[in-house]
Amino acid sequence: MITGRVLLLNFSYEPLGTIGVARAVCMWFSGKLSVEEHDGDNVLHSPSTTIPVPSVVRLRNYVHVKRRRQETTMKRARIYIRDRYRCQYCGEHKQARDLTLDHILPRAQGGESTPHNLVSACVKCNQRKGNRTPEQARMPLLTSQKLLRLGLDHVLLCHYAESRPEWKKYLFMDEDSAESRLMAA
Repeated sequence: MITGRVLLLNFSYEPLGTIGVARAVCMWFSGKLSVEEHDGDNVLHSPSTTIPVPSVVRLRNYVHVKRRRQETTMKRARIYIRDRYRCQYCGEHKQARDLTLDHILPRAQGGESTPHNLVSACVKCNQRKGNRTPEQARMPLLTSQKLLRLGLDHVLLCHYAESRPEWKKYLFMDEDSAESRLMAA
């Protein structure tokens, strides 16, 4: 239980990311946050008290967050998670070791190494596409580029929310949302 993850919300209910259960409990004790949702009937025991395990917490003070923060840590893994470990050209599900990152607009043609220009591809499809765009190679993407523009942090939170249904309302994951369609792909 103590090694689990807790959804951290800003004072405005904006999702900021996740923190560990231990850190959430410490911050709750120090008055820095309030618990919005508990993790079912799970509890932490100490010699003198029992504490319900938090699942969703909200800061008591608003934190100004840069809108365009860098999502450089674990970029490769987050893109694989976003694409559901599936080649975006042939649709085959692969292990991470069997996937590569492909630039939709190749670097040779001015493409950048940003999350919305990178997709998961198997080695065979990546080599076949080469230094061409999907249109030039006649290899259409399975996921629309509009959905690829979602922030990797948000996509990762949506991935975690699959096993944490109480998080979904805080991540605005309704049936018709773009995130839900991306996650189902």
